[in-house]
Amino acid sequence: MKSLTALLTLLALGNLAAERPHVLLILADDLGYGDVCCYNDKAKVATPHIDRLAREGMRFTDAHSPATVCTPSRYSLMTGQMAFRVPNGGTVFQGAGGPSLISPGRLTLPGMLKKQGYATAAVGKWHVGLTFRDALGEAIHQGGRKDVRRIDFTRRVEGGPLDHGFEYFFGTACCPTTDWLYAFIDGDHIPVPPQGPLDRSKLPKHPYANDCRAGLIAPDFPMEEVDLLFLKKSREFMLEHMRTTPERPFFLFHATQAVHLPSFAAPEFQNKTQAGPHGDFIGELDHIVGELMKELEKLGIADKTLVLLSSDNGPETTSVAHMRADHDHDGARPWRGMKRDDWEGGHRVPLIIRWPGHVKGGSTTDQLVSLTDVMATLASITGAELPQNAAEDSFNLQPVLESKATKPVRPYLLMQAFAGARTLSIRRGSWKYLDHRGSGGNNYASFELKRYKLPEAAPEAEGQLYDLSSDPGETTNLSLKRPEIVAELKALLEQSKREGRSATSPQP
Repeated sequence: MKSLTALLTLLALGNLAAERPHVLLILADDLGYGDVCCYNDKAKVATPHIDRLAREGMRFTDAHSPATVCTPSRYSLMTGQMAFRVPNGGTVFQGAGGPSLISPGRLTLPGMLKKQGYATAAVGKWHVGLTFRDALGEAIHQGGRKDVRRIDFTRRVEGGPLDHGFEYFFGTACCPTTDWLYAFIDGDHIPVPPQGPLDRSKLPKHPYANDCRAGLIAPDFPMEEVDLLFLKKSREFMLEHMRTTPERPFFLFHATQAVHLPSFAAPEFQNKTQAGPHGDFIGELDHIVGELMKELEKLGIADKTLVLLSSDNGPETTSVAHMRADHDHDGARPWRGMKRDDWEGGHRVPLIIRWPGHVKGGSTTDQLVSLTDVMATLASITGAELPQNAAEDSFNLQPVLESKATKPVRPYLLMQAFAGARTLSIRRGSWKYLDHRGSGGNNYASFELKRYKLPEAAPEAEGQLYDLSSDPGETTNLSLKRPEIVAELKALLEQSKREGRSATSPQP
């Protein structure tokens, strides 16, 4: 009997291994809900490849980045834990900034998949923090140009992707064309260090080009073609993997520069969209998605690959303001707010998942989900076990993907705005409570944003309560009219903070 049980177990494990899909996770940067045609019928930039992904997969209409800015969102995606729960979890790193937000020993998404036999690779923007050292071996955790000058480039880069579950990495420490250090990390070294200051006089000049700091640049760093190089590296990884170890599934995390400012589309994409430089950049992103899918098809594994596409937060203020004024394109449509804000425009993002044979093509779901849920979902799909001290805010979406969910997967959703733990909000059903005043991020008294400032319905209230079913634009603060709802949601938020998790604890 024991032998039969053991045999059945081995057969079950073998079948599970055979069914484990390759995983391609494409994370765009600052791509708004309204930037994609299949989410916004008034979008001014065609996105045929992303739209095709939606036709062949599932489109989530109520998906959220864990935070309204880059670093904490990426931390939460990689760990399944909200970033406000860890020290410096509201930080946005620049240049040589660090150390890594991911503590040593914490189980990560790539680490979990690696334990399940996956080859793990990351290409593109890291931005979760790492550690460079100077000639004396002292850690450098500041981001400016003077700090980049201190880096001893002969030393290993610590706390990067290779220390957190990835076996291969090619990319940048922070925002590729924004943050002081313009050089590529290959594995855990920078093989071609910066040799001098960036000459910005040779770069494009337009309203979307001014987010480029005067840092130091390596001679092999192509400011206008970074994303095409990332595409090349991801293609090379997939090709080499399928040539050498085709029996082993892979997890490829492709994190683009697009469409983070500065909007430096490659020359072949410039003036192609009739929607300005940022529209051209959105067009380049769509092309990259299409090329990655073509590579899967060329390798014969498109139907054996689970593809996820999303964004780390909502669209940037500059791109929203200028695209609205100049091209009648609204990257935040139909929501209030934008990047950094705790209103929906800051964190409601596109999420499309394609998984042939499991996800019905052309399907749509209004399930409330977060990018933290990727970890528990892939754990379920690959048969991984999540320990008690991992993925504390991650819920399993596999029943949703397979159209088997009969009720909401999540009891509630936590969100984190620009100031981290000081600007949290909670969503349960259609009720959303912001445990702070104002946007939680942007200054709407500024010249660029004051035209979008709305009158405050309850200026004396300590927080904001909105019923998204009747007020999706978050225009009417009901905090003083529905104090019982405020009390319930605030108590639930405090309970989650106290317990250190929102997901159900794993069973022993």
